[in-house]
Amino acid sequence: MIKNFVRGFGALSLALIPLLSAPAAQAAPAAEVTTLADAVGLVKVTEEDRTGYTRSKFKHWNAGDDTGDGCNTRAEVLIAEAVVAPTVEAGCKLTGGTWVSYYDGQEVTSAGSLDIDHMVPLAEAWDSGASTWTAERREAYANDQGADVSLVAVTARSNRQKSDQDPADWMPPSPEAQCRYVGEWVATKLRWQLTADDRELEALKVYAEGPCEDTIVRYTPAA
Repeated sequence: MIKNFVRGFGALSLALIPLLSAPAAQAAPAAEVTTLADAVGLVKVTEEDRTGYTRSKFKHWNAGDDTGDGCNTRAEVLIAEAVVAPTVEAGCKLTGGTWVSYYDGQEVTSAGSLDIDHMVPLAEAWDSGASTWTAERREAYANDQGADVSLVAVTARSNRQKSDQDPADWMPPSPEAQCRYVGEWVATKLRWQLTADDRELEALKVYAEGPCEDTIVRYTPAA
């Protein structure tokens, strides 16, 4: 699948491959492509404010992109990211299958052992601009399958270690994953026009100007 092909790229280059072109009348917004350093420079800086945040303000998981397949967003992401496809049984019960959690490099053979991580956590999104969104836009964010990097299947352990922290406080334990992670973080912030605080921006610059200077970021602004 396209998503698995994208996930196979090395950590030093985030190259998100566009979907096959739709007919002109239904063409998707053009993707923006830039270096990580330039992408970081596009992220606006503001103070963060978590006042009023609750996880329930981001409705998830909803019926997913294919509302007729009987699977919710979580299950659809698991199916899309499997390196060995699971069997989809009645009620969208997934059996079998294999996944690779790129945060820690672990191979997983049970869907129940995986979390679907929001690349930019819901609380961080709230701090960074989502507090002003409508409930419908927050739901769209929380279930975003329109970009390959918005939601990612990872081990429950790595997801819970990350929690709601930004790259100033947490990075994937696998060094090979870190440039990819920074690129995907920035791509998500730009896709949804989310801001960063000073500490977060400085952490991103350290990677963009150092070990991840060759990373390329591709993102499409959310509708």
